[in-house]
This record gives sequence, C-alpha cells and structure tokens, in this order.
Amino acid sequence: MKIDILTLFPEMFEATLGGSIIGRARENGILDISLTNIRDYSLDKHTKADDYPFGGGAGMLMLAQPIFDCLEAIGVTGGMPDVKPNRRVIYMSPRGRVLDAAKIKELAEEPELVILCGHYEGIDQRCIDYFGMEEISIGDYILTGGELAAMVLVDSVARLVPGVLSGEDSAMGESIYSGLLEYPQYTKPREFRGLMVPEVLFSGNHGAIELWNYEQSLALTKERRPDLFESYAKRALAEGTLSKAHKKVLERYTNGEKNDKIKSGNEKED
Repeated sequence: MKIDILTLFPEMFEATLGGSIIGRARENGILDISLTNIRDYSLDKHTKADDYPFGGGAGMLMLAQPIFDCLEAIGVTGGMPDVKPNRRVIYMSPRGRVLDAAKIKELAEEPELVILCGHYEGIDQRCIDYFGMEEISIGDYILTGGELAAMVLVDSVARLVPGVLSGEDSAMGESIYSGLLEYPQYTKPREFRGLMVPEVLFSGNHGAIELWNYEQSLALTKERRPDLFESYAKRALAEGTLSKAHKKVLERYTNGEKNDKIKSGNEKED
C-alpha cells in the first residue's frame, strides 16, 4: 500500500512511522509511506500557509494554494463537479465520519491513500470540494492538528494490509474485528503476588479453553459495549454458524441468565 501524508509538521511522524511494526513493514516494502511538507509549496517568502477567514471568525485557515500545489505535485488530479480525483484523498477533520472498524477495513483495501492533516481552524473549503476529499474524524473531540489523527488512521489501516502482521488471524481475530472485545490473556508466572491464572488455561483441553475465551469476550462486550454485543448476538444467531456449545453460551448472555461479572483467576467458578 502507498500512503502519502501531507502535513505542516512532518517531524511529528518520525517515531510513529519509523519504529515497531510500521517501521518493519516499510523496510520490507509492504508499506510505502511518504511525507510531504505543505509549506514547501507556499509561494510566500516566509512559507506562510495560513490566513484569516473571510467573514471573520476565530483563528486562521490553511490556504488553498499550497494545498492545491502540494496535491498536484504528488500526482493527484481533481476538478469539480464532473471530474473525480484519481486517488482517494482523506482530510482528517473533527466534522468527518468517525473512524470505525468498517471504515478501517474499507480503507485497507485501497492500493493508495492520500491523507491531508489540517491545522489551525481547518482548511479552505475549496480544497475539499475540488479534490473530493473524504472527511474522517477519530472521535468527538478536538486536537491541535490532524497529525495525531492521521497517525491513528495509518496505524489502524496498516495492520490490516497483508504481510504487515504475522498473519490475518493476528488482526481479524482481535477485539472489534471479531465483533467482540478481546478476552483476558495471561503469561508467566502462574502465580504473581497471590493472583492466579485461571485453571482452565492449563487444562490442555483446547476446546474448553476456546469456549472459556469466547465466554469472557461475551461478558466483557456485554458489560462495556452493549451496542457491539447486541449487534454480534443478532448476527451470530441469525447466521446459524455457531457450534451448539457456543450457541448455548451466547443464548445465556442474550437472555440475561448469566451474571455479567468477569471472573478473575482468583474467583471460584459457580
């Protein structure tokens, strides 16, 4: 996947894009991520990229000219209303659609993405209109700029690109993508400060362990994200693909017959 990021502060991305999983994916040629400084395309001798908005209002707006020239320099074409952009351009904006699992999976299927990071009070609307930008938000709050939001988008999308993680199951089996929140996990030692790992994990019975994990996911999801639980339960029961054991567990939670409290390793089973 090729990702172009347009920003006034490219230095903010160095640690995020250069290390860990994203850094390795770039080194291996799985991800091609380029950073472009919008100021480099300013025609002002002081590389000015913002000005006061027409009609008044607080703060400054990013100018259309540097953004237009920057996008065209990396090969993006636009034109309203009849000409569609040749690449998918995303503008990180608090007024955009909130980024969720469905949108992340959709974006991960794109061969190329262009991400524009706004700053100050935003950008000239003509940029959005001319290049058919898709506005995306990472939540109902305001950041000082679009850089942090762009990092979240890149990281979440990159994880679903084939080859970035060790396998598809590493991404799609995790919280949210499976439809449920992830179950609790433990590692050595078996006892730590009097806190025990649940016995079922040492049983060697993989079926029982998998069912325990499933029940923990159900309980966590119902407790913390009832919206996700309701959606998952309705879909899973309608599809009819669950085993009898899994369906029985799900029906207990759906019918409210199960205590939603998550058992730790130190609590006794009923």
